[in-house]
Amino acid sequence: MRRADRLFQIVQYLRGGRLVTAAMLAERLEVSERTIYRDIADLQSTGVPIDGEAGIGYIMRSGFDLPPLMFTREEIVALVTGARMVKAWGGTAMIAAAEEALVKIEAVLPEEERARVAGTSVFAPQMGLADKTRTMIDQCEAAVEAKSILAFDYRDQQDVTTHRTVRPLGLWFWGKVWTLVAWCELREDFRMFRLDRITGQQQTDQKFITSEERSLNEFLRQIEARYGKQS
Repeated sequence: MRRADRLFQIVQYLRGGRLVTAAMLAERLEVSERTIYRDIADLQSTGVPIDGEAGIGYIMRSGFDLPPLMFTREEIVALVTGARMVKAWGGTAMIAAAEEALVKIEAVLPEEERARVAGTSVFAPQMGLADKTRTMIDQCEAAVEAKSILAFDYRDQQDVTTHRTVRPLGLWFWGKVWTLVAWCELREDFRMFRLDRITGQQQTDQKFITSEERSLNEFLRQIEARYGKQS
């Protein structure tokens, strides 16, 4: 969880008007009590009216609230449509995150704008994305974030299967197909792997350091040089 998200959550927990201990916050947010103490001190320094002290607990004085988020109609449509597309075509972790994001947004929107969220009439029907592929999306995204080397079997267009060891760099969505952009150790070059052709994937304990010549930026540079910048 990002620190900004954690601070937001702390404020939400304290808004109930009850005494909350650092231990309770630490357990809910899966961090140490020392981290909570530091976060509380930072919130207090910015003017958030939190009373209490370490070892006793904290409470927020009444009357404080986060300023409401203000979105235009077009911005709300874009946010809701994006979340619905993720629910239709994303991984399981992405789906949960999209739903949680909408809940958080609705919670702090003025009442008249909440109706716009429910009334957004742009949809993304769920069609054809297998649960296995959704799980694969989560696994690949986690490997990209952790810079963990992946090993798997890959079936190409000619139905030939080879074992690959790759450095995962990013995920691309093509409308119905997800692909993994990676540096392939077998081919010693960049490759894009369709997730629905990957089997037996394993995230290894090996980490890699991204070098400039094997980075996502270099891959994008080569794509642009080969096909030209798309307008």
